[in-house]
Amino acid sequence: MNTRVLVTGATGFVAGHVIVELLEHGYAVRATVRDLADTKKRAHLVDYAARTGAELDFVAVDLTADDGWAQAVSGCAQVLHIASPFPATPPADEEGLIRTAVDGTLRVLRACAEEPGVGRVVVTSSIAAITHGHRESALRTEADWTVVERSPAYQRSKTLAERAAWEFVGALPAERDLELVVVNPGMVLGPLLSPDPSTSHEPVRRLLSGAVPGLPRVGWSVVDVRDLAAAHRLALERPQAAGKRFICAGEHLWMRDMARTLSEDFGPRGFRVPTRSLPDRLIRAAAVFDRGLRLTVPTLGQVERVSADRAIHELGWSMRPVRETLRDTADSLVRHGVVRAPRRAASGVGRAVRAEV
Repeated sequence: MNTRVLVTGATGFVAGHVIVELLEHGYAVRATVRDLADTKKRAHLVDYAARTGAELDFVAVDLTADDGWAQAVSGCAQVLHIASPFPATPPADEEGLIRTAVDGTLRVLRACAEEPGVGRVVVTSSIAAITHGHRESALRTEADWTVVERSPAYQRSKTLAERAAWEFVGALPAERDLELVVVNPGMVLGPLLSPDPSTSHEPVRRLLSGAVPGLPRVGWSVVDVRDLAAAHRLALERPQAAGKRFICAGEHLWMRDMARTLSEDFGPRGFRVPTRSLPDRLIRAAAVFDRGLRLTVPTLGQVERVSADRAIHELGWSMRPVRETLRDTADSLVRHGVVRAPRRAASGVGRAVRAEV
């Protein structure tokens, strides 16, 4: 029998790619969803497993309730806890966001600690738990932690949830040798597996669709979801990963650089990608009316500088070029109908998509 791994948040963007990565490498996967009756959101995973003969089943649990977690982890040798709230706009209930992230992580870990067969848990955190709230600019590593007192709600939620995970595992009795590994990704881009985009796709969607008149002075340290999925598998497999955090993110990419790349690649296909930068004061003014822009205001002008050296050297991990990630992200948004192709180029795009399939 193949090693069975529990993956939380099956219908999420990252979790979906992680499930495919595990199935491709011979793992049996049990994946959590909130509603077993909602089959549409997981149909692409069911189809993939059926086509490849992989072993995949689903269990209904909720991060806000204790019910079902013991049954979910039963029979699993390893657990990947990926599910976590990721708001598209500033949350109305900041404390609720933080509570869900922290309590959900602890529910998963408690269930794992009580299941003797579970030897390792990999928790998906974020560089949001590393890079924010510092007064000085520096290259950040796994030794750094976000300063929660000077950070927005989402960054606080990731930091406090990860700290709670380390504290919980550190307090377990010596005879319960549960291993914890944490993966800290940057801004996750890459192709969709279904027509349901992630919040992280929003900048690319807005650029391709011309939904912004110009570019805010924001940027991110980007990681391709396919590379991130590989990092999660390696975090399960490498013995030396136990008890460590792993940053998975590349160089900082300004939105203006993202726009130029997309303009070069998609301009010939009829997409009018804005490349003009806008002053911070205009972004702050526009954010009053655009809730999606409000998330960018606290990070205007900030640079995310992180080192992925530990993941590269200790996990044997690698990243593909960011231009490839951007191109594949944009192609995917068009292919899945998230962004409509320009009318005069639609027939050509359609032929290209059919050729890819």
